[in-house]
Amino acid sequence: MTEALAAGLTHRMEYTVPPERTVPHILPEAPGFAEMPDVLATGYMVAIIEWACVESIKDHLGEDDLTLGTHVDLSHQAPTVPGSTVTIDVTVTHAEGRSLEFAVEARDEHAVISVGTHKRGVVSRTRFDERIAAQSR
Repeated sequence: MTEALAAGLTHRMEYTVPPERTVPHILPEAPGFAEMPDVLATGYMVAIIEWACVESIKDHLGEDDLTLGTHVDLSHQAPTVPGSTVTIDVTVTHAEGRSLEFAVEARDEHAVISVGTHKRGVVSRTRFDERIAAQSR
């Protein structure tokens, strides 16, 4: 990690919601989801917010660094329909050692859809891949 990765770093990302990121598509094998409205699924919303956090720090990581999500505390306050653009604002609020914390807010053209925090840990990609390989045996 670089010294520049510190509290106060901000990033904004926009994402246009495609139809396949709606609730009926999140787990096709789950009939309950298939019957729900075509709005952005909470699971996909969380992934998009994580993506924004990853993008915010990518230029501050070392060659073998990888970040992994360790905690998510997000609301899902309003529905978002396909075709809407979600704007995600993230701010690094804590950067100590290999631990990072972000404040996040996501909104579409109509409302704030999510606020909360997300934590990520910085790990060695090489060591993580070795651990995964050992678990796969």
